[in-house]
Amino acid sequence: MLEKIENSFKDLISAIQIARLYPDWHPQFKKSIDKAYFSLKEALKERQELVIGIIGEELAFEKEIFFELSKSVKPMILYLKDRGIERIVFYRGMENEELNKFISFLITPKEEIKIDAQDYLSFLGIKNIVIGKIKSSADTSLAAKAGQFINYLSLYENSLDKISDSVETVLIEGELDHLSLRLTINDVMENLLGRHQEFLNFAVIKRYDFRTFTHILNVSILSMYLSSKLGFAKSEILDIGAAALFHDIGKIYVSRKIIQKPSLLSEEEFAKIKSHVIIGAEVMLKYIDTLGILPAVVCFEHHLKYDLSGYPKLAFAQKPHIASLIVSICDVYDALSQKRGYKNDYSPEMIYEIMMREKGTAFEPQLLDKFFKIIGVWPIGTIVALNDGRIAVVRQENEDDIFSPKVEVISPPDPDKKETIDLKATKDKIKIERFLSPFKEGKDYFSLIYHRP
Repeated sequence: MLEKIENSFKDLISAIQIARLYPDWHPQFKKSIDKAYFSLKEALKERQELVIGIIGEELAFEKEIFFELSKSVKPMILYLKDRGIERIVFYRGMENEELNKFISFLITPKEEIKIDAQDYLSFLGIKNIVIGKIKSSADTSLAAKAGQFINYLSLYENSLDKISDSVETVLIEGELDHLSLRLTINDVMENLLGRHQEFLNFAVIKRYDFRTFTHILNVSILSMYLSSKLGFAKSEILDIGAAALFHDIGKIYVSRKIIQKPSLLSEEEFAKIKSHVIIGAEVMLKYIDTLGILPAVVCFEHHLKYDLSGYPKLAFAQKPHIASLIVSICDVYDALSQKRGYKNDYSPEMIYEIMMREKGTAFEPQLLDKFFKIIGVWPIGTIVALNDGRIAVVRQENEDDIFSPKVEVISPPDPDKKETIDLKATKDKIKIERFLSPFKEGKDYFSLIYHRP
């Protein structure tokens, strides 16, 4: 019986995941709903109701906790918790149409549901499915703020694990689980876009050359974020995200001693590094049937540069694909942002200046301008010292003044209120004086960023 219960959980979650990728008219959507409905009805043959509970980050049924299943579907658990759902009850009288409407409800953006979730289900005519909300303190409370970031960080780490598994599968030329990878990218797109700097600041550590894996995930997040702001369709954004994940696959074939060398590379070593674009393209050509041609194109072109002065050298002029131009900008930005053994930390302002020098040569001018309008010179989550001696964290960009974001003062802390300053309006008096590195003096302020009253 327990096996039936677990299978029904698996099929239900699979249906929710597929619904987030395909519209309700798509055959894959209908097939997944039918399978989940059959599994749930099988489990309900011997009971009047079936209750799915979420305890912490684990799926549970009565006294049984499904640890292994919970681990494999962690992003979905976090997704449900984010919507305030900690228990779902299915009654024996449930119809296929009710399940169809329920799953459609689960993928509806939260902001579109203006009434209580259970009332909304009743409005849809769903009588045999009941959900329970997590009872928590107000969103502005310390626990809620800290808990929200922990959920985001957990999702980032889980995505990192799944992506590294996908990369390792490609390295050994194994069979890639395309659906699982695309779901991971979808989770990243829906939950992590715009939070790149915060995760970079925390420098999530990963086994087996963790910098390579955190770099490719960060580049994917940035590439999808920029693509979304440029107006690309969701399917195109996911394709660009997948291509970005594999843009540096060729580097992992290059000696790790060279990649991590603390001193300058010799000409021979740099030649080996440059070969990664061709190696990567050759690897990704083997996955055209599952991932399409874009990852191979981006692998080949992401160091080509806008004016074709990069590598590899082409026999004839060919304008790089827009996905390659996007990934190129995000690749360089993240590489400059990360702390490395062979360079000092670059401040956000210095990164901006370095990249703007390459405008029109390495980078497509309009894309680079748009990138910094979105990201800002001082990205969200950056810790800064103001010219009046206070410490603040960047909370929001001003696209029409990228040097003057909106910041929240975190030190000295004011126990009575949270002070937000729009530096665009106060730049004659209050402005950013300097960047506080998250690896040095800035690390002492992390607890103040996510533990505000």
